[in-house]
Amino acid sequence: MELTELDLPGVYLIKQKDFSDLRGNFVKTFHQSTFLEYGLCGDFKESFFSENKKNVIRGMHFQIPPADHHKLVTVYGGRILDVIVDLRSGNNFGKYMTVELSREDATAVYIPSGCAHGFLSLTENSVVNYMTSTEHSPENDKGIHFESFGFNWPVDNPIMSERDQKFLSLTEFKGVFK
Repeated sequence: MELTELDLPGVYLIKQKDFSDLRGNFVKTFHQSTFLEYGLCGDFKESFFSENKKNVIRGMHFQIPPADHHKLVTVYGGRILDVIVDLRSGNNFGKYMTVELSREDATAVYIPSGCAHGFLSLTENSVVNYMTSTEHSPENDKGIHFESFGFNWPVDNPIMSERDQKFLSLTEFKGVFK
């Protein structure tokens, strides 16, 4: 497992171990000792996945304290464009970055607390797994509007939930992360 810190502090691209032979593939998606060695969270409390049609946008989601969490995003099928926005106070507030994740590349991304997360499904039936360091807390579950931070999503007619379309803009978000 190889971890590389990306443009936003604490965000890591993870190249997973992919063992292939005549039977198929076996992929190690998480290794606690490696995460702890890099100073990352190694204690996840919840895991869930989504199956997505092409052109689906999910995001931009996060949880506020005291239920804020670190997130590990792994693609089990297809390909996504993952988008991360820094909501932590300081020089990086509002900065965003993207990374393409796919099953073929056996890649994942680690997202620290204080960042909003979303993605665009680039293929039919992309399967995205999330592991979070806290359990889902409806009263602390928030988001920012996907078009409010300057990113030009490469899709003309995205498929989105009504909830995601009604999130506040980044400028309306009252920072709560240090």
